[in-house]
Amino acid sequence: MSDYSSYECLRIEKAGKLAIVTLNREETRNQIDRQFHHELQDIWRDLAEDTEINAVLLTGSGKYFSVGGNVKGMTERPGGDVFAEGEMIEPRSARKIVNNILDCELPIVCAINGDCIGLAATVALFCDITVCAEDARIADPHVKIGLVAGDGGAVIWPMLVGPNRAKEFLMRGNLIKGRDAERMGLVNYALPADQVLAKARELAEELANGPTWAIRWTKLAVNKAIKDKVNLIMDASFALEMATFQTEDHREAVRAFAEKRKPKFTGR
Repeated sequence: MSDYSSYECLRIEKAGKLAIVTLNREETRNQIDRQFHHELQDIWRDLAEDTEINAVLLTGSGKYFSVGGNVKGMTERPGGDVFAEGEMIEPRSARKIVNNILDCELPIVCAINGDCIGLAATVALFCDITVCAEDARIADPHVKIGLVAGDGGAVIWPMLVGPNRAKEFLMRGNLIKGRDAERMGLVNYALPADQVLAKARELAEELANGPTWAIRWTKLAVNKAIKDKVNLIMDASFALEMATFQTEDHREAVRAFAEKRKPKFTGR
């Protein structure tokens, strides 16, 4: 029997052949810090090795799926250093999250119960089926804080909505309501918030009780194309994100965020 007791930021429950994984930091709106980041990296490997389950349902606790990273905390890094003590996230970690989701043969259904921002949007959109609350907001707003979308957004958004539409959302960092996300193909379903979890669970249980290897290997076949895009794009996008951490525009953006004002970008 698999043991998930070491997880602090995620709550893992099992119901029959289904594992329900909940982002479990409601008090911070499921904000993703260093510990959270590493747990999102490791959970997919642990689930893949659990012989008692056939599908995964991912959701968030409280009103939010996740608001993404700690922007205010970036102001505390000396000189804008992304590798400052206590906040360091290994450059390989974001790629590991994405690759581990893609390598997990279990079908993953994501219930986007509320706002889903930044890395959280990347995690959700790399899942196999997405069910989103109509009024939930989805965005990859790296550019709003002067950063390249390096943790997977540059891979998955163009695959779901096409390159030009993806470039608009990634270069502007704007929020999209769930109902609009469904219309353009970013998510599979958009429903009233009180119906999201039930629909996602219905889909996940259908997959959990379906023909195991036909489902798993269909996912594997489709994911071959997605992994090609990851290999083509993600190292470059993450390297460029690391470079933008050193710009004055990024430092100005996080200062402005902390001071609740509009940033003044200078192109430096």
